[in-house]
Amino acid sequence: MLLNVSRSFLYYEYKLELKDLQIKDMIKEVLRTHKYYGHKRIALELGLNKKRILRVMKKYNIVALRLKKKPYKKEDQNKADTNIPNLIKTMCPLAPNVIWSCDFTYIPYKNSFIYLATVLDIYTREIIGISVSKYHNADLVTKALIDALSKEDVPIYVHTDQGSEYTSKQYINLLQTNEIIFSNSAKASPWENGYQESYYSNFKEELENPNRFDTAGELIGFIYQLIYYYNNERIHTALKTKPVLYKQAYFSNNLVRLTV
Repeated sequence: MLLNVSRSFLYYEYKLELKDLQIKDMIKEVLRTHKYYGHKRIALELGLNKKRILRVMKKYNIVALRLKKKPYKKEDQNKADTNIPNLIKTMCPLAPNVIWSCDFTYIPYKNSFIYLATVLDIYTREIIGISVSKYHNADLVTKALIDALSKEDVPIYVHTDQGSEYTSKQYINLLQTNEIIFSNSAKASPWENGYQESYYSNFKEELENPNRFDTAGELIGFIYQLIYYYNNERIHTALKTKPVLYKQAYFSNNLVRLTV
């Protein structure tokens, strides 16, 4: 013993330091590709304990990027209530294409705006419908829904807020034609469409400053890249995997049951 410290303890500390250095390098490698990952997603990516990842990140002062979130309310507070109830409030879908959540957001770009509308499957968390436009109108949101319907089976429910874009005759006609049940968040209650709110919060972080793109075309191209990244490469903490892989696992498991 030296200074009342055992050799075994010193060896343990030495081995722990080597492991921590190795994990530090692994964390930094993950952050090169996924620079907005927090310790939970990094742990899932590496297959390690999240407490261990958090300890190593604190030890070496490794911090994932975070941008300030700016809330945005597009709904007219003075608009009359649609009286369409929130039918999905207590539902937990057990399969894809049961409930689709729809919303749109604005992206400031060179003294103007670009609008992005998306359709999200609540079970898989995958963005399945996309529309981009210079205008926030019925066309914007209708095209996003048409895009989703061209790729997926018709859902049972579509849930939106009470924005005029979603309560337009054009949008409601599309729902009725496909025999989709319409559900609305309560007026001025964005948390009732929380899946989309959460998605856009992370999306805007990863988009960063839109004005760094020279043209609107470059910005729109990057928007589609981000959505592909979210669906196919980014771990969703609630799913503990990527949305596309989660959907594939569902259909693979059900195919196995049918063939047994």
